[in-house]
Amino acid sequence: MEYPPIAAHGLIGDLQTAALVATDGTVDWLCLPRFDSPSVFAPLLDIRKGGRFALAPVGTHRVTAQMYLPNTAVLVTRFLSEGGVAEVADFMPVTNPTVATERHRLVRQVTGIRGSVKLKIAVQPRPDYGRAELRTVVHDGVVFEGRPKLSLSSTWPLKVDQDGDSTTKFTVHAGEIGPLVLESGRAAKPAVIGQRQLAKMFKATAGYRRQWLAAGTYRGRWREAVERALKLMQYARSGALVAAPTAGLPEQIGGERNWDCRHSWVRDASFSVGALLRLGYHDEALNMGRWIRDRLEERADSAAPPLAVMYRVDGSSDLAEETLSHFEGYRKSRPVRIGNSAAGQLQLDIYGAAMESVYLSLHDKPARPLSQRDWRDITALLDWLPENWNQPDEGLWETRGGRAVLRGDRADRRAARQQAFTHLSLIKAAVNLDRHLDGGMMPELTAA
Repeated sequence: MEYPPIAAHGLIGDLQTAALVATDGTVDWLCLPRFDSPSVFAPLLDIRKGGRFALAPVGTHRVTAQMYLPNTAVLVTRFLSEGGVAEVADFMPVTNPTVATERHRLVRQVTGIRGSVKLKIAVQPRPDYGRAELRTVVHDGVVFEGRPKLSLSSTWPLKVDQDGDSTTKFTVHAGEIGPLVLESGRAAKPAVIGQRQLAKMFKATAGYRRQWLAAGTYRGRWREAVERALKLMQYARSGALVAAPTAGLPEQIGGERNWDCRHSWVRDASFSVGALLRLGYHDEALNMGRWIRDRLEERADSAAPPLAVMYRVDGSSDLAEETLSHFEGYRKSRPVRIGNSAAGQLQLDIYGAAMESVYLSLHDKPARPLSQRDWRDITALLDWLPENWNQPDEGLWETRGGRAVLRGDRADRRAARQQAFTHLSLIKAAVNLDRHLDGGMMPELTAA
């Protein structure tokens, strides 16, 4: 077995978590119940120990193609084999996305297009990054008892092997359609899913996406990629955007900079506000702005800096870093890390970015005035910044070798291989104060 290229994956999600599906039909990454929860499938980080949810034609003589249905987050993988053509439509139904839930569904809709295609299923959950045990029960489908509990429903009969994994082979003929549904949650249990119910889930998932896209105003060259990425990586419960849905992937093959990016960086969130406003998604921008404000309030009476560098999707900042030593890493790129100790760094540029997002929100059309609560949080930050703008910090690149110094003689700085991060840390701090001093952030206040 070989690791597929990272680019050979499509992303699906339900606004609380997401899955990566490779062009060979394998679910290579899925964390439940949230983006930053432990993985259930993670062959992307260890092809042997990470588990898998594979669905593909039997044999190696096939051609595959992968695409999204237009204006949806429904990912279609088409298999062309000697006997015929079949396709798998992968999607995750969206239900009350602003309410945190343990129930999530991954639907794999199989359709026979031409001729007959023999397919093989292999469902091998490995919870908690392959560290947790499961107990498999067969009853009108398959139930994997563990944390999380999983159920597998199928149009076709399922078998369980001696390892407790579900494997089976079946043939789909032209015109046939049926689902495989993986569901999580304490109430999860196998169910018979008829054609009408399947069609309803498919239509609702596609319709939710298209309704959201209707608010957008961007019509440029990268419209499809921009629209898909923006929504699929947002945790709707809090409004936070994750930097990436994955953890532990290398910056370069064989390298050690393999960080967990399933968190929301203040800098990225702030820049996203401006991007969302320009794209026409004002509600999402407002939610992101509120998320930043809530983070400021959490440290209002603390001696710590007003903001952490990054947060979990629920707003907590405990991102203790851990190495998964039992995983070999993508194409043997070790170490595999979860959590991110850079959350405790000082990066002064994030304050300029945060205030820039507030400034843009205030000048949006229609304008959204600051409340007294908003202004109190902003002035607390503005009081902190003049006294701390010249502190040593780790800067944009989150260096792990210590903070860059702004004072001291040149020889000392060179000896420590440190430099001032003038590009963003100082300039963004200056932007912060400038927005305040020129009156651009002193609008009429509301009572809320």
